[in-house]
Amino acid sequence: MFSKVELPLWLLILMVLFATVTFASHFLFPSVRWFFRRRAERVVARVNERLTKPIEPFKLARRYDTIQRLVYDPQVIQAINDYAKSENVREDVAFEKARRYAGEIVPSFSATAYFSFGMRVARWLSKFLYNLRVGQFDRAEYEAIDPDATVIFVMNHRSNMDYVLVTHLVSRAGAMSYAVGEWARVWPLSGMIKMLGGYFIRRKSRRQSGGGDLYRKVLARYVQMATQNGVTQAVFPEGGLSLTGALAKPRLGILSYIIEDFDPKGRDVVFVPVALNYDRVLEDRFLIKADQSGERRFRPPLFTVVGGVMGYLWARLRGKMTTFGTANVSFGQPMSLSDYENSHSGEASDVAGELMARISGVIPLLPVPLVCRAILAGAKTEAEVKDHITGTLGHLPSSVRAPKWAADKIAKDGLLILRRRGIITGTDELKVSDTEHPVLSYYANSIAHHFVS
Repeated sequence: MFSKVELPLWLLILMVLFATVTFASHFLFPSVRWFFRRRAERVVARVNERLTKPIEPFKLARRYDTIQRLVYDPQVIQAINDYAKSENVREDVAFEKARRYAGEIVPSFSATAYFSFGMRVARWLSKFLYNLRVGQFDRAEYEAIDPDATVIFVMNHRSNMDYVLVTHLVSRAGAMSYAVGEWARVWPLSGMIKMLGGYFIRRKSRRQSGGGDLYRKVLARYVQMATQNGVTQAVFPEGGLSLTGALAKPRLGILSYIIEDFDPKGRDVVFVPVALNYDRVLEDRFLIKADQSGERRFRPPLFTVVGGVMGYLWARLRGKMTTFGTANVSFGQPMSLSDYENSHSGEASDVAGELMARISGVIPLLPVPLVCRAILAGAKTEAEVKDHITGTLGHLPSSVRAPKWAADKIAKDGLLILRRRGIITGTDELKVSDTEHPVLSYYANSIAHHFVS
């Protein structure tokens, strides 16, 4: 009855392996998933208590569910059918292409990663690199925003630090979703960005043949779904970093998706203009070089980036340097899309133009841009720089807020930063080499529009 049964060793190992997998899939993995899900729910509940705008259920949905919802959206299905016909491919092939696009776009937001890690890193990095200042901000205007409205922060784009600064400053308002270019689609940065609510876009999709229309429809529907569900977003209408330092003309892109899908009878959309300016844009020389070459694509060499970071840390350790200067963020007058459409055409180009005008009006005046403007105007000494800044601030339009610092402090701080970088030399007489003039122009351009009569 109990006769001996012999099994090959490989068969025994295989049976144990299958038994382990079965146990894990039926008992262990569900328990682990339940543990982390409960932990995430507690984090969300705790975070929502202190947020002005609680995290939306759409943002907390499983990534797989959002992708399914997106690819089965009627408009996306229609775009899939159109693509299949125009490209003469089977509908299942077109469907899988749309699913791949959706997988690229839809983030895998983690409240734990965003508030426990992302916020802390953003806060530390902002304060470590810059003297962070909030310029123009009317608290009453922002408290008057409808709490049920979808809030869209619309910003000028000076640096990749823009994401970090704004994420830190609006952390009390809620968790932002924002578009990131393909430059960041590298491991492990891509995974981190998706966990923090960012999503990637193909900036050159209009140049793609065939799949460009399908991709843009998938992207548009994701943005529209997020907007309909109240997800707080950040949008850069310029479409990329400013290569000249000046504000660029708006590219409609994501803004047009939001505006075209807007239903005045549904949830309102409130645009919040945000203006950023820096005493030091970390990528300034790469941006200037890209502008001179006429090629927007630039990728700083790894050794240059690492060398710059190590040099900055070494200078901080020796007390030779504190920060890169001031980074200032100002907030313009919020704009309700429903109110705007009641008195204007509501065309995407008109809305974008109005938003850019509001951003332009609150771009901060900082020491380095003011000093650069003075030197380009012919100032040869520190005293002449100070006098030029005094005259400049005395003729500011009434709508532009003047800096809180005195002209002599502005001149001293701006010159100190430029001297540390070797952009200007000399003590009694300021000297600038021909190769550094583009840098002066880059920073002066950021505030030039304030003085156009």
